[in-house]
Order: sequence, then structure tokens, then C-alpha cells
Amino acid sequence: MAIKVRCTCGTEYDLKDEFAGRKVECPQCRRVIEVPGSRVPEFGHPAFNRDKFLLRQKRISISEKYYVWDEDENTILFVVRPAHLFRNLLAAFMTVAFFMVSSGSLIALGVAAAKQLSIPEAPFVIAGLFFSLLGAAFVAVALIKKRHVTFYAEESAQTKLLEVFQDKKFEFIKATYTVNDAEGNCVAKLQKNYLYNFFRKRWYCLAPDDSILCLAKEDSVILSLLRRFLGTFFGLLRTNFIIVLPETDEVIGEFNRKFTLFDRYVLDMTADPGRKLDRRVAIALGIMLDTGERR
Repeated sequence: MAIKVRCTCGTEYDLKDEFAGRKVECPQCRRVIEVPGSRVPEFGHPAFNRDKFLLRQKRISISEKYYVWDEDENTILFVVRPAHLFRNLLAAFMTVAFFMVSSGSLIALGVAAAKQLSIPEAPFVIAGLFFSLLGAAFVAVALIKKRHVTFYAEESAQTKLLEVFQDKKFEFIKATYTVNDAEGNCVAKLQKNYLYNFFRKRWYCLAPDDSILCLAKEDSVILSLLRRFLGTFFGLLRTNFIIVLPETDEVIGEFNRKFTLFDRYVLDMTADPGRKLDRRVAIALGIMLDTGERR
């Protein structure tokens, strides 16, 4: 909601909530005016000090890249998630090669042992395939790169502002990520549980001390179940999220996909005018809600 400001020279104009409690210069007479209201928190780089972010993914790119705009569609952030294409292709090749060699060797040894003992060969074949698959999984996890996300102030990637680190390459039930500022200090942790995701996708946002800051979940249980069986249904069942406080379930933000030819998303935190949620954490969460859920 806009704040009405009146200068002693008689000039009136509206300012965004983010100017509450600050001193601004009257564009008419150049007097310094103090804007009414309590000053909201600021979070490092000016790009983060706002309540609405527009996201667009760059399609023609090996790595996942996003442009983040303000409400006037001025680019304020550049986000990169490297694909590590050649490293992961090598990992896939080595995994397949390991499986073929190990399964062939184990099955051959098993069959030979079965003939020596005059017992059925099938259990040895099954055991050889099982242990080969298990070994191949370990090879794949060892060789693939962790997927990290980095936020920059410019497309040339000179000024790093924020990073999201994948904590582990593989976790059976959950996935966890650490959000660090430009100095490497942890500002939050992001976590999702694969078991919950079948019914209703959700992400937890945790403080560095592991207390829950907020929860992002699909906007509707019914819609989330329909999406599991019907997919996006020609774009009509787009996956949208609401961001709520853990104690009260109060909605403080939304992350919605706009119905356009190319993927465009809106992270709207205007329901949190006091900025209870650090906007750096909010935009990191928004990126992960897209790329982490393969939307």
C-alpha cells in the first residue's frame, strides 16, 4: 500500500512501503522529508530490498539461468545454476560401463559356481544384477557434481550476492540446501521432504539455528492431487505456492507462474510489509521452488 507524503511546499506524491521511516528529497523544492511509518529491514544489496520479484528463465542455455526483474521490469539480479553437462555425461558413461562390466563378471562367476555346485543359476544371476546396480548407484553419486545456485548483480557474474549450496549429493527422504550471503555467512537453510511431496509439495525455510522461519506449500491440496494424475493439463493446473508462517499459517507471500509462452514467475511478498522473512531468503526459496521442483 502506498504512503502519501506532503512537503511544506505543497507537493504531494505517493511512495512505496519500502520508503517508510526514511528521509527523501522533495523533487520540487529539494527539501529533505521524513516519510511516515516504521522503517522496514534492509537486506544487503538494494536488489533485495523490495516486496515483489519477477522471474524469467533463459531457455537457450546449457545451465539454468534466470533474470530477476523489479515491478518496472528492470533487471536487478542474474541467477545461474550450472548444469555441469560434460561432467555429468562422463558420470553417466562411467556408471553404465561399471554396470555392464560388473554385472557380466558377477553373473559369469555366479553361473560357474552354480554349475560346480549343481544348483540353479537364477539366484546367482539376480544377485549379480542387484550388486551391480548397487555399485553403479555409488559410482553415479560419487561422480556427479552437486548443483549450486549463485545470484549476481550483473550478467557478467562479477559481483556475487548470494549462493544456495546443495548440502549432499543424495539424501533418501529429504533434500537440504544452505543459503549463504556474499561473505559466506549462513542466512537460512531450505529443506524438502520427498514423502510429503506426493500429496502436497512443501519446502521448509529454516534459520541458521534450525528454527522454522516459514513454509512454502502448494496452494491447494485438491489441486496438488489433480496435478499428480493430470500433470499441468495444458497449463491450466500450474503449480503455485503460498508462503506461510509456521505457528499461525498466516500467508506472507505467494509464488505463482504467469500464463505466458515462456516461463515467468512472480514472487509476491507484499503480504509481509514488515519483512519478517529476509528477502534474500525469499528469492532463494523462489528459485528453488522452480528449479528444485522441475516446474
